[in-house]
Amino acid sequence: MSKRINILAIETSCDDTCCSVISDDIILSNIRNTQKVHGNYGGVIPEIASRNHQDNISKVVNSALRASKIKKKDISAISYTYGPGLKGPLLVGSMFAKGFALGLNVPIIAVNHLHGHIIANFIDKPHPRFPFLCLLVSGGNTQIVKVSDYNKFELLGQTLDDAIGEAYDKIGKLLGFKYPGGQKIDYYSQFGNENKFKFPKAHVYNYNYSFSGIKTAIKYFLQDKTHKFIKENIQDLCASIQKCLLGMLLDKFILAIKDTKIKDIAISGGVACNNGLRNMLTDISSKMDLNLFIPDPQYCTDNAAMIAKLGYIKYLDGDFSDINIDVEPDLKY
Repeated sequence: MSKRINILAIETSCDDTCCSVISDDIILSNIRNTQKVHGNYGGVIPEIASRNHQDNISKVVNSALRASKIKKKDISAISYTYGPGLKGPLLVGSMFAKGFALGLNVPIIAVNHLHGHIIANFIDKPHPRFPFLCLLVSGGNTQIVKVSDYNKFELLGQTLDDAIGEAYDKIGKLLGFKYPGGQKIDYYSQFGNENKFKFPKAHVYNYNYSFSGIKTAIKYFLQDKTHKFIKENIQDLCASIQKCLLGMLLDKFILAIKDTKIKDIAISGGVACNNGLRNMLTDISSKMDLNLFIPDPQYCTDNAAMIAKLGYIKYLDGDFSDINIDVEPDLKY
């Protein structure tokens, strides 16, 4: 019987310390340690994130190995995120992955974090057929990507300023929510009147986005409002804001779908956990006769399972990395 391919994956691009083990294309463990301390600062502090990664990474890796029941001696390769992301956190994951691989005498596989988010759609079945359109939405990215193969990506459009997740969190702060505030906006919007307040939509060329304007518009709208007004209208405010943000997001995605005539569509990234987005895309897919694919929520936020899945694909292709490869915080497609 042939030896199983067991890959240990590490993801440390931002503030989540993540490790996963995949064995012959089956995810055996997916451990994630979230650094809640950043909520006290209204956003991620890179230096604090780096120190916490150093404290947590050994524990997270050991937890993933225990959960998978895979022995270190049976690991075939180490895959890890080398970009894009915050430099300090990336370096922690990179150095640990390289040291672990050298100790085990196995190859390393450097993985593009954005590619990982897209490939998360292949962890569970059913999965999209090539070519498909992926709407990648997170705190750092808002992109429409045409995916023609596991390693063939074409960027059709992207944000020109703030990512939608960043806009959600900044607006959440204006409403008085603790970081990350986007989840609270999604929650309260379920109970509000989405037509109560009107906010302007930015109009940008092609399939690109701009979310900085809506953030500024809401800031000016709220600046003369009392705390009591915001508290009494929080559900309607959240519902109206979400309608505007998701409307801007999906208008361009629908345009790309119509122009490319591609029927398989997918979403990925942390904002793919947004219930309003999932519901709206489900409704759009039904009306337009599309095949919609949405990863399990645990594979939408930063996680190592997506790094493991892409690492496994690269392993089969013999696509290994040189031990001297550096991290690339501004890595593109």
